[in-house]
Amino acid sequence: MDVRSDFPILSITINDRPLIYFDNAATTQKPKQVIEAITKFYESLNANVHRGIHYLSREASELYEGAHEVLAKFINAEFEEIIFTSNTTDSINLVAWSWAAQNLKEGDRIVLTVMEHHSNILPWRAIAKIKGAEVVYADIDEDGIPKMEELEGLINEKTKLVAISGMSNVTGAIVDIEKVSKLAHEVGALILVDGAQMVPHMPVDVKKLDIDFLAFSGHKMLGPTGTGVLYGKKELLEEMPPVKPGGGTIRDVTLEGEEWAPLPWKHEGGTPNIAGGIGLAEAARYLMRIGMENVREHEVKLTERGLKLMENMEGIVLYGPRDVSRRGGIISFNIEGMDPHMVGALLDSRGIAVRTGLHCAHPLHYRLNAPMGTVRASFYIYNTLEEIGKFVEELKDIVGLRS
Repeated sequence: MDVRSDFPILSITINDRPLIYFDNAATTQKPKQVIEAITKFYESLNANVHRGIHYLSREASELYEGAHEVLAKFINAEFEEIIFTSNTTDSINLVAWSWAAQNLKEGDRIVLTVMEHHSNILPWRAIAKIKGAEVVYADIDEDGIPKMEELEGLINEKTKLVAISGMSNVTGAIVDIEKVSKLAHEVGALILVDGAQMVPHMPVDVKKLDIDFLAFSGHKMLGPTGTGVLYGKKELLEEMPPVKPGGGTIRDVTLEGEEWAPLPWKHEGGTPNIAGGIGLAEAARYLMRIGMENVREHEVKLTERGLKLMENMEGIVLYGPRDVSRRGGIISFNIEGMDPHMVGALLDSRGIAVRTGLHCAHPLHYRLNAPMGTVRASFYIYNTLEEIGKFVEELKDIVGLRS
């Protein structure tokens, strides 16, 4: 995939070595098209949105509203169903403190899995404690994929919500969201998908998957930090009260009451991250030009190559599915007898950026018997097979350092 020239940061060196950036599950690099879109807004169109009739405000409003249209197209949603947030965590909390706060009651059940990121655990535990609901967790199989039979047993008539990651940020395990959605809806429950890792890396059609809520971040899909999206079915978003009521969320206010603004503005209180939304839309356009099917195909090739080179290396412990059709572009591993942070530091000294630690998924690491964490190499559209080869060669040298 010949896109590297679009990413200025890939030309830098680290410790006099060309940068190999394998920390894409944490955040992705930004193409010049996104950087230029943000710069152009601040240099020539900066104004607040929905606040004025002057030229700059009209142009800023048109760009910001158009950004919602682009993101709707990206996941096959409607304009009114796209709420801009600051990140995936913010999106999940919006559902927790609006929909769940209004609809959960004592004895209700929220179903999670042990592979969830903390952002898809902690909000549900907090709201469940207040409402008297229970949170239960489905276990994973040997590949790190949630056990479907356990989900089937846990999702019952008491269940009001199933909150599940579409793809693990640790093992890369991909979940059959369409099947889980069907299980939830059969008992009248809703499904929220943490799409932080799924949405940037494969085609996502919210209508086909029949998702009620989908949360994802802009910075993990070439967009700016501080941007995110909450997709929700229109009828659900209309019923939900805003969790940040104030400027921008209302149509009218009197001393006796208020009338909320139409979707999506009802849930976007205050001056939004206008430049961020514009940059996120440019990132989505960039990915749509490439084609999400091609993004997925490229990552499969990279991951397949990495696993093939690593699976027989002495001292390497791999986590996640071996079948690349069941995992995203993530390879988490450990070197026996070496602290994962030390491995990460040694790779960094050789110009290779990876993530080390517990990756905001402590329960999953404890379940994987990796309490010190893992080393995570994660790939994206600008990574190459040559980089995979270089990474493995350096890894072999590091393995040889063990006493």
